[in-house]
Amino acid sequence: MSEKLEQAAFLILLALVTGVFLWLLKPFFAPLLWACIIAVLFHPMQLWLEQRWGQRPNTTALTTLFACVVLVVIPVLLLLFSFLQQGLSVFEQIQAGELQPGKYIDQVRNAFPVLQGLLERFDIDMSTVRDRAASAAVAASQFLARNALAVGQGTFGFVLKLALMLYVAYFLLRDGRKLVEQLVHAIPLGDERERLLFQKFAEVARATVKGNLLVALVQGMLGGLIFWILGLPAALLWGVVMTVLSLIPAVGAGLVWLPAAIYLYAVGDWIAATVLIAYGVLIIGLADNILRPLLVGRDTKLPDWMVLLSTLGGIAMAGINGFVVGPLIAVLFVAFWQIFSREFNPQRETPAEATEKSD
Repeated sequence: MSEKLEQAAFLILLALVTGVFLWLLKPFFAPLLWACIIAVLFHPMQLWLEQRWGQRPNTTALTTLFACVVLVVIPVLLLLFSFLQQGLSVFEQIQAGELQPGKYIDQVRNAFPVLQGLLERFDIDMSTVRDRAASAAVAASQFLARNALAVGQGTFGFVLKLALMLYVAYFLLRDGRKLVEQLVHAIPLGDERERLLFQKFAEVARATVKGNLLVALVQGMLGGLIFWILGLPAALLWGVVMTVLSLIPAVGAGLVWLPAAIYLYAVGDWIAATVLIAYGVLIIGLADNILRPLLVGRDTKLPDWMVLLSTLGGIAMAGINGFVVGPLIAVLFVAFWQIFSREFNPQRETPAEATEKSD
């Protein structure tokens, strides 16, 4: 009896200490998440270096991390600061009256009276749409301006989190395999189940970041390029906006380039508008359909509707980091239920399992 009581007390204290420790790490959620993702993404490179240099964990981990900084971290930082700088410039132009978002809505309304009549049939007032669009543009520019100032004022905190991410990523690259084995040994879920769950984490992190983020970057770059070629203002700003929107499945960069094309039609620039629509459909749109299957493949094994809902839910829960967190939670949810179904209903085979076996 006393032994069971001691064991129960120990498990309660273990859960309590673990919860307090996780709460302690809560402010560093984003750096730790991206350190894990870096370790997963660049693990193949580390293995490649180990095959050529032998077992030199410190050297291979440091070289891999240096490659990550050069290839990923520095370009992203340069893009982020340029984006915030342009956002601050747009805010200043709106404040000075040089940019009037409501004016563009009025031009579209005057150029397409048929559209206004169609919207009125659905009780949609263009004046209300105009006011809300103008308010949204001002609010968005204010948000960018505040974040630009926050980055400037909170440089120390930003640099600290960046350094923490790289520091943790180094140790995960060097000792990650040992850590995984220790977790497999310590967690009482069964080694096979735990290895499956770690495999799912690696697959979805690799597929989401390598696929979705790279596809979004390509679409944003293509969108910013055509905006620059056509002489549209703030091409870099809109390119980054298209990158962010492209992270959300079934939404994409069309929310930016399509209204821009409609505005170009409204002001009479038919050639530029037609070029922008053709480019958006044939180049930006097809980039998603061609690159995503090649880069992501079927790693996540999630239906499209679940990818969409988990991505939106993840962004609502964890901000921009949610485009990784959401699908990760969804994949772990599916993995747990697949394990439960296989072990507690072994006589029945689900259609999904039959499809996986046939593949």
